[in-house]
Amino acid sequence: MIGLQQAIKNRAEELKAALSDIRHHLHKNPELSFKEFNTSEYICSVLRAHGISYRNGIAGTGVIGEIKGSVDGPIVALRADMDALPILENNQDKNYRSLNEGVMHACGHDVHMTCLLGALIILNEMKNQLKGTIRFIFQPGEELLPGGASLMIREGVLEGVSCIIGQHVQPSMESGTAGFREGMYMASTDELRVKVTGHGGHAAMPSDYNNPLIPLSRYILEATEMFMNRQASHGDIPTVIAFGKLEAAGATNVIPDVAQAEGTFRTMNETWREQAHQMLQKLAERISHETNTSCEIEISRGYPFLVNDPGITSAARDAAESYLGSSHVAELALRMTAEDFAWYTQKIPGCFYRLGTGNKEKGIIAGVHTPDFDVDERSLHTGAGMMAYIGCSVLSSISTKN
Repeated sequence: MIGLQQAIKNRAEELKAALSDIRHHLHKNPELSFKEFNTSEYICSVLRAHGISYRNGIAGTGVIGEIKGSVDGPIVALRADMDALPILENNQDKNYRSLNEGVMHACGHDVHMTCLLGALIILNEMKNQLKGTIRFIFQPGEELLPGGASLMIREGVLEGVSCIIGQHVQPSMESGTAGFREGMYMASTDELRVKVTGHGGHAAMPSDYNNPLIPLSRYILEATEMFMNRQASHGDIPTVIAFGKLEAAGATNVIPDVAQAEGTFRTMNETWREQAHQMLQKLAERISHETNTSCEIEISRGYPFLVNDPGITSAARDAAESYLGSSHVAELALRMTAEDFAWYTQKIPGCFYRLGTGNKEKGIIAGVHTPDFDVDERSLHTGAGMMAYIGCSVLSSISTKN
């Protein structure tokens, strides 16, 4: 595939200016989760301009389609997410700064869409060399539960698909690099809301009240200790519990009736996840009984944990090393952050890898979900070309095995 690789590299290089224009348009016009109507139409306009057929309106604003090769074969899906975040952008000196005040592509989804569009332009021009079919998925609502991936799956986007590949920006990695990890990679995520109802009163009269802050504090401390101890003795399943919000509308001398806390629970095993939920519920019941209060916990289930299929990830990594050079491909560490791409990997084999977008010399180092986030735009043609080549290579790998 050396000849195909060079052809892809050459075409990606030719698309540099076009990819920059696409990214600038998307970055200037961000839309929040499940409201990506203009974004969806723009994507469709680019696809139409290059003669790529599609279907839109999937899960609201999603766009899907296929590029068929000259011979029958497996279907490999390539996915990009479309939504932005409710963040006020800080990049005042950029002419592509967000025009939608208070909304920003601070997680790089503009880059994801740009790279996938670039990959599709390349693959469509070289489809006669595809040993199967590339299905593309532009997905809404990655940043908001229940996650657009789950809705796209319900609408059948994975039917007939052998595997799925997703790419995500990584500002801590230099432009021109990529990162991969086989097996467990990102955590499941659940939202925790604890509410303790006691009986308020004047702080100077302890016999007249039952302070809900005491059992709430107990709950936070015991839950944290419970999972810290579990992690120490069962380090094979990464687990995190943390509480970041406390509310109790009292005062220095006023004990409130109600105290509440909100937090997150994350892990990388679905069976253990269910057991942990039960433990959190039993802890609330015990504290209620012991403190004569009402201690309730609400667990809002988020995304499952993300697992990269070893075979697909190995094939994708081999392709990336061939495309970029092995010294430019790194091994990724486990992350306790979450991604709704996990819904796909729970259904079919998948690979979710990282595209380096940083440039320390130029000061492009801000992390995702921050108002200063930006990317080295050299990563656009790198990401587009590499994704196209990975798609071709994985198709070929699966076809050979079949």
